[in-house]
Amino acid sequence: MKLVTWNVNGIRACAPKGLLDYLRRESPDILCLQETKAHPNQLGEELLHPPGWEAYWSAAQKAGYSGTVTYTKQKPEEIQYGIQIRKFDSEGRFVVTRYPEFLLYNVYFPNGAASEERHLYKQEFLEKFRKHLERKIQEGHEVVVVGDYNVAYRDTDVFDPVRLSKVSGFLPEERAWFGRFLETGFVDLFAHFHPRTTEQYTWWSYRENARIANRGWRIDHICVTPQLVNQVKSIDIQDQQMGSDHCPVKVVMEF
Repeated sequence: MKLVTWNVNGIRACAPKGLLDYLRRESPDILCLQETKAHPNQLGEELLHPPGWEAYWSAAQKAGYSGTVTYTKQKPEEIQYGIQIRKFDSEGRFVVTRYPEFLLYNVYFPNGAASEERHLYKQEFLEKFRKHLERKIQEGHEVVVVGDYNVAYRDTDVFDPVRLSKVSGFLPEERAWFGRFLETGFVDLFAHFHPRTTEQYTWWSYRENARIANRGWRIDHICVTPQLVNQVKSIDIQDQQMGSDHCPVKVVMEF
């Protein structure tokens, strides 16, 4: 099973710049996209119903904002579009699909940089979502959480850990949350399989040629409950793939 997560920063913009070619070339079994910035009625058939995949969309009430979609070759046993918390679900941040092997969360985590209000919103989101996942684990589910977490937590996950320690996404309280998240019962697959890899990022600012200089952040993650780790064959950051200010992260699992 090939599973990919990618923040496309606008699916209509990304489609002709690499997304559709990527979909045909990589042909993932499951492709989880974040920040689609579109409602399904704004899209053509090639994005709504690409041949061979089912598509499940979660759009924000606010036009042109947030949004997630999961393309999957295998029809899920169950689909949900949130975690039953209205203030989070209304922003189109979740597509949850259940398969025989695991419960998959495709998530676009909030960005807290815009204002103090959004910072507090993000911190509430992080902790309430963590508690939601803790309950799912306690119920006996194997869980996969993919997406743009908008949080880097190791010094090696950002290009300048000292200067960025006061920037949203790498704040002490956010790094502490990621530690609690892992303790809840998750393994960060890239960190687990590539513990000594440095300077490999998933997001670069559009400003100041940051991608060319590789001044990036690793904020797009695939995390799984421990029982799934042995099923992982490979985990890769596809940082040569263009089309967005983020790049895809791909995991191959065998069941």
